[in-house]
Amino acid sequence: MKVLLVWVTTAHQCSLLHNMHHRDERYKQGVYKPLNQKYQGKHYPKYRSGWELKFFRWCDLNENVIEWNSENVVIPYRIANGKPRRYIVDNTVTMLQQGKLQKYLVEIKPYIQTQPPKPHGNKKKSTILYEQYTYAKNVCKWKAAKQWCEKYG
Repeated sequence: MKVLLVWVTTAHQCSLLHNMHHRDERYKQGVYKPLNQKYQGKHYPKYRSGWELKFFRWCDLNENVIEWNSENVVIPYRIANGKPRRYIVDNTVTMLQQGKLQKYLVEIKPYIQTQPPKPHGNKKKSTILYEQYTYAKNVCKWKAAKQWCEKYG
């Protein structure tokens, strides 16, 4: 089985960075109850955006998806000379493609967080710094995820 890294990106603003103990009413959040027996988690998966909910439904109903899970892979990483951190990958999916099993790591992110930030308009300095930090953190996570895939794939 080969492990590939896939990012699902959208222009829609997802709610992945807020504290999960405090429900943010601006974003669709909840617990998904799978219809099929493909979900491999111990507890029902939690979605933190409408895009995650759509992805859960897609996994649950797609006949090529053999199994899927949510937040079950933890990858250690560091942010430029920082302390060790843990990257919890949004989803893992095992699919049957052209007669072979393929395993994917799937991270659902807003498109803007996958691109280098560009200062423009009247952005506050604090906003630009936050965007730069978020992008740098994501790049470190993706690098660690690629290394994890090479090691465990």
